[in-house]
Amino acid sequence: MKHIHNIGLAAFALTTTLSSCTTHQNSNKAERPNIILIMADDMGFSDIGCYGGEIQTPNLDGLAKTGVRYSQFYNAARCCPTRASLMTGVYPHQAGMGWMTNCDMGTPAYQGDLSKNAATIAEVLKTAGYNTYMTGKWHLSNTRKDKGMVKDNWPVQRGFEHYFGLVGGAGNYFKLPIYSNNEKYQSPDNFYLTNAISDSSAMFIGEHFKTNPDSPMFMYVAYTSPHWPLHALEKDIEKYKNVYNVGWDEIRERRLKKQVELGFWDDQPDLSPRDGVVPSWDALKPVEKKDFARRMAIYAAQVDAMDQGIGRIVSKLRELGQLDNTIIFFLADNGGCAEYISSGKSKDLEGNLEATFESYRINWANASNTPFREYKHWVHEGGVRTPLIVHWPEGISASMEDGFVRNYGHLTDIMATCVELSGAHFPDTINGNPIVPMQGSSLVPHFTGQKNGRGPIFWEHEANIGMRDGVWKLVAKTPENKTFNTKRLELYNIEEDPTELNNLAGKYPEKLGEMYAEWKIWAEKVGVYPMDTRDYGERSRAYQQKINGEFDLNYGDWDINNPDGKAEFLIDQNSKISGKNSAFIKISKEKGKASLIWGFPSGDYNQFEVSFKSVASCDTKLVVRFEKMGKSNSEGLKYEFPLSAKESTFSFISNSIDQPGRYRLIFEVDNVPVNEKVWLDNIELTPVELM
Repeated sequence: MKHIHNIGLAAFALTTTLSSCTTHQNSNKAERPNIILIMADDMGFSDIGCYGGEIQTPNLDGLAKTGVRYSQFYNAARCCPTRASLMTGVYPHQAGMGWMTNCDMGTPAYQGDLSKNAATIAEVLKTAGYNTYMTGKWHLSNTRKDKGMVKDNWPVQRGFEHYFGLVGGAGNYFKLPIYSNNEKYQSPDNFYLTNAISDSSAMFIGEHFKTNPDSPMFMYVAYTSPHWPLHALEKDIEKYKNVYNVGWDEIRERRLKKQVELGFWDDQPDLSPRDGVVPSWDALKPVEKKDFARRMAIYAAQVDAMDQGIGRIVSKLRELGQLDNTIIFFLADNGGCAEYISSGKSKDLEGNLEATFESYRINWANASNTPFREYKHWVHEGGVRTPLIVHWPEGISASMEDGFVRNYGHLTDIMATCVELSGAHFPDTINGNPIVPMQGSSLVPHFTGQKNGRGPIFWEHEANIGMRDGVWKLVAKTPENKTFNTKRLELYNIEEDPTELNNLAGKYPEKLGEMYAEWKIWAEKVGVYPMDTRDYGERSRAYQQKINGEFDLNYGDWDINNPDGKAEFLIDQNSKISGKNSAFIKISKEKGKASLIWGFPSGDYNQFEVSFKSVASCDTKLVVRFEKMGKSNSEGLKYEFPLSAKESTFSFISNSIDQPGRYRLIFEVDNVPVNEKVWLDNIELTPVELM
């Protein structure tokens, strides 16, 4: 990989992923358009120029100028749920993604892994003769599985013939693991993720029409831009170095004014008040103003770089004579992100950005979502309303160009639109798995100024709930670690009050009750209950207590300590002990130690029972430690278990935990003869007693 430079990794990916490109013979691209679906990550409603922003986005503005913009299109408030719903045409819970990929919460709706009972757009369109491509962020496979390189829910396994991007959710834009089809690589020097996504997309387009000129293509371009960390190229940041010195209060006013000038609102809505935790710009010290202006300049540069890349995608289509017969969708996965992120080696945003890992904070997220309130995570308009630009010269009537679709729509409508345009048959089953029916309505009627009969839309994320039905919206915000309470239900007439400032719950209690009753029917249908309000960290910690002891997910979430290369850590898939997989440790050197480590939080428990099965190719021993992280080995519990060629079951009870915290379970091989082997399986970590 040392010879690959700049964005050359994208070209490398193209070479590897297109080597087995298949030509479909049963398609007619003249009748069916190419479909390109582009998604931004954590971008607010008003950031791009054609939605009121000051960020320079001439390519997206150009698509809007000769296409249509939606003034009321909805996502699912968070990255994983939105991506699952977008890809499958069903609600997030029906696709297994009611929450995030970092844990399986024990029900099908919250398994954190794309359901096999949901079909992806790529799986459906392949049956209609489309070649399928993806670039960018996937984030639909359980994180533990990803770490174990279990690939059953990676893009290629879910219908995409060619893939280049990152399987997980976020990372350093300059240096991160990158994936080409099912292979994992380290990004090369002089790499910038946004450019690599753009250029690999353009190259996929070029190679497709060179190799398969008679087949339509579907491509999903999932940018990480402008998701944290704040990483951009200095040449792009330079454009905005003075733009944000005016502060967020002025930017919010300007954006709303521009939206009115663009025709978004028949009557100018009231600008939602500045968030109560955000100070006025004038109240900041000069050093604070400088820091925050720099943060927003970097964020703007991230959006700018994405727009430049979209320009290269559009130029490639135009160069090949394919632009008129290609429908392009552009949208965002949720509203602006208010998360406070600060975890890099450096905090110097004027220096080497590669060493930083920062966010632009709630202060600027409030401006990104102008004129709405709330953010990513929540289902008020600031969290769920997204820009949607649709460009299709051959399919959008001239009277609609540079205009607005006033009817509201939802992520699930994208699948229905793709099915209609492709002529595909939406399947009842895939690989023997029954498939949840589409939940959306095709957007095609909107392209000629007609209605599409769109019914109610529903939401639930972290017990933040909502429903849109006609002009009415039911919504409730639930604080973290608090129980959902119907007293928090709010009711708005969104046509009259798009910024949700006039709660009508007290004025129309019957309407509120009717909508909540309908929401509960939907919630029961898709598996919302029980609603979980624990924060991200608490859910993740609880999942870490569920040990991957059967090694079904290979070594996912296990740490391997093998400093002197004494051992090879493999997975034996020959049912050596009980399940299909077992940990397989092969000794290659006489000296040194090697170990498997499982880290977990003790939570509210003060003792754990540990049990496991093991077998070896010779008489030897296995050392097992149970200890608090950060403590020396002498302070923990240590057992030595004799191993032989006969399978044995072992167990022990940990010492009492006097302080909650992070602990680790260590399985250590030591002084095992060269070429001998040890197998481990059925490791169980069971809480015994509450504190």
